[in-house]
Amino acid sequence: MNIMDSENRVVLNVGGIRHETYKATLKKIPATRLSRLTEALANYDPILNEYFFDRHPGVFAQVLNYYRTGKLHYPTDVCGPLFEEELEFWGLDSNQVEPCCWMTYTQHRDTQETLAVLERLDLDTEKPTEEELARKFGYEDDYLKGTVSWWQHTKPQIWSLFDEPYSSNAAKIIGVISVFFICVSILSFCLKTHPDMRVPVIRNITVKTANGSTAWVLDKTQTNAHVAFFYIECVCNAWFTFEILIRFISSPNKCEFVTSSVNIIDYIATLSFYVDLVLQRFASHLENADILEFFSIIRIMRLFKLTRHSSGLKILIQTFRASAKELTLLVFFLVLGIVIFASLVYYAERIQANPHNDFNSIPLGLWWALVTMTTVGYGDMAPKTYIGMFVGALCALAGVLTIALPVPVIVSNFAMYYSHTQARAKLPKKRRRVLPVEQPRQPRTAGQGGGIGMPGSGPMARRMNQVKTKDLGPKIGKSARSYRNGRYGIDVL
Repeated sequence: MNIMDSENRVVLNVGGIRHETYKATLKKIPATRLSRLTEALANYDPILNEYFFDRHPGVFAQVLNYYRTGKLHYPTDVCGPLFEEELEFWGLDSNQVEPCCWMTYTQHRDTQETLAVLERLDLDTEKPTEEELARKFGYEDDYLKGTVSWWQHTKPQIWSLFDEPYSSNAAKIIGVISVFFICVSILSFCLKTHPDMRVPVIRNITVKTANGSTAWVLDKTQTNAHVAFFYIECVCNAWFTFEILIRFISSPNKCEFVTSSVNIIDYIATLSFYVDLVLQRFASHLENADILEFFSIIRIMRLFKLTRHSSGLKILIQTFRASAKELTLLVFFLVLGIVIFASLVYYAERIQANPHNDFNSIPLGLWWALVTMTTVGYGDMAPKTYIGMFVGALCALAGVLTIALPVPVIVSNFAMYYSHTQARAKLPKKRRRVLPVEQPRQPRTAGQGGGIGMPGSGPMARRMNQVKTKDLGPKIGKSARSYRNGRYGIDVL
């Protein structure tokens, strides 16, 4: 019986840790690497009677347990991508991980998605190498040949000056100048609407008096912004125009540059200034021409240009993108609650006698419900009846709960992006590259030397003991094998 049992067992040496199981156990999951083990494989050692795999031993313990129990668990001390690589090597499907370990196992996928997003945001402040610049700007072949032209060498430097504020000290100065003009432009746009900053337009009107004589009357028709604001906007927009042209000429990818959302805002904001000049020159005599000034509000969107100079703003915008589903859900429940409570308060205020009813229609109730659910409460409209007050209390409580539910998700996304950004900033960029070369395993013979370690220990000693045991088995007696913590030994009794 013992001989039959030993023939049905197989020894697997994975990363120096020996595992022993039955051959029938490895046949439970067909079409996998372990189900196709034969002694003809190159990693089979006929002397030690074992199969050697230079793989992660900790992951293999869970793999072998999967063959035994049919349940695949995820080891928490192993990185997710490493676990996936090991499962792929053994021919197993990663989707077979048990539900109790699935959330822990899939965390690395969320981390990889986050790192991919941060890679697209281009938050790195380290200066790229010449080879990376050549690949980015499309002259890699000329760089390898050593025939880089003057423009090919200068173009990346100009791009770094105007688009990468942290690449050099000169780029930081350009960035400070750009931020200065943005702030001055926004400040000028706001201050020119102040009454003290505007100049009245006065007309001299001739009128006839009652006695038939003529008189002159000064009539204030409108006010215009002080002329100083015009010159300030001219200087600011001259810089913005120059910056757009330089960045477009030196951009590595013209199509990507034109379709960028921040650049589109920059085009429209700068173009609105020139459109405003044309309208003031040729359309100022038209009726209601002041309405055209409304389009100049687009210039306030230049604030989004600050995202190029602040990684925190980039992370904040990306947080709202990642939380789009939660924000959509928030708007949906908010609209649903507004419609319901607006209808309820409209009919609740009409049940009792209420001469001072503010809710004459449901659309007016929509405004009250919106202000109440968002916890603003202007106080311009308020229910007067007891039933209406009860509806108002429910509306306020529902608004607090509706708005508070998605806030933790948004905060969690921001903390995740921010923590990964800080981790990437502290990560050393220059690391030693490991060549993916698998060393072939040399065949071993009983007389071959080269054991590592003290005499009587190590693989060579075990192999010699195994040979002696096979040759002198009847004379020596019965041999005992013991497995302790992945180690084994053969004692001669």
